[in-house]
Amino acid sequence: MAQKPTSSMSHDAGAAPDTSPEGREADASKLVDRFAIWSGVAGLIPVPFVDVATVLGLQIQMVRRISQIYDVPFSENRGKAVIASLGGSMIPATSGMGAASMLKGVPILGMLASGFVMPALASGATFAIGKAFIQHFASGGTLLDFHAPDYREFVRAQKEMWVSRSKNQGGSAATSS
Repeated sequence: MAQKPTSSMSHDAGAAPDTSPEGREADASKLVDRFAIWSGVAGLIPVPFVDVATVLGLQIQMVRRISQIYDVPFSENRGKAVIASLGGSMIPATSGMGAASMLKGVPILGMLASGFVMPALASGATFAIGKAFIQHFASGGTLLDFHAPDYREFVRAQKEMWVSRSKNQGGSAATSS
């Protein structure tokens, strides 16, 4: 029995994705937007550090899917290491996510504060990471030659763009203190 190709953003062997640079970037950008929203929702998980682990899992899945769009081989272990190194180069955001997650351990007040801060940090970081990988893969890079410090300023600019975009759309993006 033959499978019908779906109209979703599946980039499996059965689907015929748009392989033009513009088509790949459009598909990858839609994917990043979707994963950024999912990461924001994951930031609402009420258990400290489970939220951070879930966001990391979403980011790994996002990078895997972006690598499929750009036909770049993906290794889960290498993906984890690259995301961790990129997260490490964005220390204020990643330490903010950890602190926001720890706030969930404080009854009532901590949960409320974390409920506002964690989704914004998680979605902003995921958006910035996704955009960095789109740029890297579009320029012919792979997971093996990704050098996180080279993308520090790019990630910072993308995160600021996400926050301003969220504010302009009436979202409740938290401002950094």
